[in-house]
Amino acid sequence: QVQLVESGGGLVQPGGSLRLSCAGSGFSLEDYTIAWFRQVPGKGREAVSCISAADDSTYINDDVKGRFAISRDNAKRSVILQMNSLKPEDAGDYYCAAETRFLICAPNIIPLDFPSWGQGTQVTVSS
Repeated sequence: QVQLVESGGGLVQPGGSLRLSCAGSGFSLEDYTIAWFRQVPGKGREAVSCISAADDSTYINDDVKGRFAISRDNAKRSVILQMNSLKPEDAGDYYCAAETRFLICAPNIIPLDFPSWGQGTQVTVSS
């Protein structure tokens, strides 16, 4: 278990951008596979994106492909989710999560694959 902290959520107009950050509490996330999940009203919790600890390979949900991007910062201490061209349906609570068992990102990742979670950050998309 590790302590994770998300930041960067807020209110943005449709078409706008937000940059979410996931950081460990006083430690680097370099050795962790990190995923972003979101809880959207009317839908179940879904995986948005993931970056692998093994080789930094990534997964991106088709619903946000071309608009969102995941990356590690230059020092590999935190993980960034850059969200562009935001749509109202993107609104919800975004959580980062970490695991060390498999250290890969698969298209079928589920919340139970990730033992450690942050508290979430709220994203609101409204005009």
